[in-house]
Amino acid sequence: MKQTESLRKSQDFQRVYRKGKSYANKYLVMYVLPNQTAENRLGISVSRKVGNSVVRHRMKRLIKENYRRKEDQFRCGFDMVVIVRKGAVGKTYKEIGSAIMHLAHLHNLID
Repeated sequence: MKQTESLRKSQDFQRVYRKGKSYANKYLVMYVLPNQTAENRLGISVSRKVGNSVVRHRMKRLIKENYRRKEDQFRCGFDMVVIVRKGAVGKTYKEIGSAIMHLAHLHNLID
């Protein structure tokens, strides 16, 4: 399995927001920007408007785990930022997973 790094620095997030392309659905927004490496980097953003810290952390865990399980299907060489919308609160693991895969198909990230 490939190892995906996390986007951690604010400047990396800002670069993906400014130069990347975005698609959205009811639960998530995904920005994607090609990077010049052979690996993917994933960043997750959950606003305080979504809920308290327990809710925000649960959403991050759901996204990370869904991505980790499907990681081998994604093409390499991209920076991705996933933003959680309010509508995602309370959704199941499968619903979040299908939302991620839907956005990945729109971005042509799936082999």
